[in-house]
Amino acid sequence: MAGFKQVIVVRADLKMSVGKTAAQVAHASVLAYDEVRRRRPEWVRAWFEAGQKKVVLRVGSEEELRRLYSACLVSGLPCCIVEDAGLTELPPGTATALGIGPAPEKEIDRLTGSLPLL
Repeated sequence: MAGFKQVIVVRADLKMSVGKTAAQVAHASVLAYDEVRRRRPEWVRAWFEAGQKKVVLRVGSEEELRRLYSACLVSGLPCCIVEDAGLTELPPGTATALGIGPAPEKEIDRLTGSLPLL
């Protein structure tokens, strides 16, 4: 069976604190996992069996994040955008991160392979 992973893409332009970034990454991971659990439970099983690989990448703007989100939707990859509640550092509704998968690595890499690590 092909390798599986989950990718979280974070907006670097927001300059969130480390704690805020960690919270947004966690939100994206859980929300994306829940989406995949409903749509492709066999991918979740394969991902768990392989050690739950996660990679955190960055983009430089909301436009890049939303463009990647759209590309994921078009390609059929389960994904979700995190929009902040606005209780601490950011205004309500700020798009902070994108969770993709878990899904087959090759499918995710086609869209995220050129992005730098966070």
